[in-house]
Amino acid sequence: MGKARIADAAGRAAVADAVGDFEGAARETRATAVRWLLQVLADAAEGNSVEVRVPPFGAVQCIEGPGHTRGTPPNVVEMDAATWIALATGSLPWDEGIATARIRASGQRADLSAQVPLTL
Repeated sequence: MGKARIADAAGRAAVADAVGDFEGAARETRATAVRWLLQVLADAAEGNSVEVRVPPFGAVQCIEGPGHTRGTPPNVVEMDAATWIALATGSLPWDEGIATARIRASGQRADLSAQVPLTL
C-alpha cells in the first residue's frame, strides 16, 4: 500500500496560502504545501537516484539513474520548508539557493536545476 496522494486542489490551495504568508500559515498548511510539491517533483522526475529532503515534512526519491536501497543515498538534496516552497514555485533560483547555502546538495546527480521551478 503506497502513501496517500494529496489532491491537486488541496495542494495548490496550501501552496497559495504558504507562498502568501509562510510564517503565518498553519503548520498543517505548510506541511501539505511541502508534501504536495515533493509529490509533483517525484511525478515529474521519476526515479530513485536522488533523495530530496525537507525536514520535518517529507522526502522523496526522484531522477532516473542508479538507485540505492539501504543507508544514506549517494545523492541528497536537503533544505528547509520555506526554501523548498520558494525553489519549487520559482521565487528562488537553484544557483542562488546553492550560493547562499539555503540548499545543501551532495553527489554528482544532486542538481535539481533542470526540474525546478515545478510546472504546477
